[in-house]
Amino acid sequence: MINSILGRKVGMTTIFDEKGRVIPVTVIEAGPMTVTQVKTPDKEGYCALQLGFQEKKLQRANRPEVGHVRKAGTSPKKMLREVRIPAEQASEFTPGHEIKLADLGFAPGDYVDISGVSIGKGFAGVMKRHNFAGFRETHGTHECRRHAGSIGTTATPGRVLRGKKMAGQMGNDKVTVLNLQVVEVRPEENLILIRGAAPGAKGGVVMVRFAKKKARKTAAA
Repeated sequence: MINSILGRKVGMTTIFDEKGRVIPVTVIEAGPMTVTQVKTPDKEGYCALQLGFQEKKLQRANRPEVGHVRKAGTSPKKMLREVRIPAEQASEFTPGHEIKLADLGFAPGDYVDISGVSIGKGFAGVMKRHNFAGFRETHGTHECRRHAGSIGTTATPGRVLRGKKMAGQMGNDKVTVLNLQVVEVRPEENLILIRGAAPGAKGGVVMVRFAKKKARKTAAA
């Protein structure tokens, strides 16, 4: 079975455990997803499922999008993502097949990795973006207290090295947070509650998968 599900970040709230302790959680509306295409080694060279999430109005979809999902007998989707599966499981899925949160077997105590697009913060300087300390605000320091300082080198190599920490776009980038714990699962509402914060803004699409670096505490569904 697949180990990932697409979801929408609803927001954050707090709940109480059995001992009365407050736990901050992120609420994610996970699924349902629709299989829009099954990719096989014979045709595409690898085995994967293309999954669609969230309905898209027909008038907002172009003709290639409509033609693609029509083969699966479903409506256009806002988000399409691929999930690799073993070749022997490809026959278990067909285009149009619906995958729900309950099918993946998430349970309290499991650890998950969550990927999403972080909140964009616009153009930021080096102190905010890279935690630079800045210069002393004392004798001899002029209008350069929050500057980056020298960025160049001498005649060798005579250029700014790639990857230099400088001012620029902050946020609005793909981020994956590892080993977040599942606190509660509500399959009837397609909701999964994760301890702590997940990347992305409210309403953003995230990918939730079983943690790669931690063993599952529950048996696979």
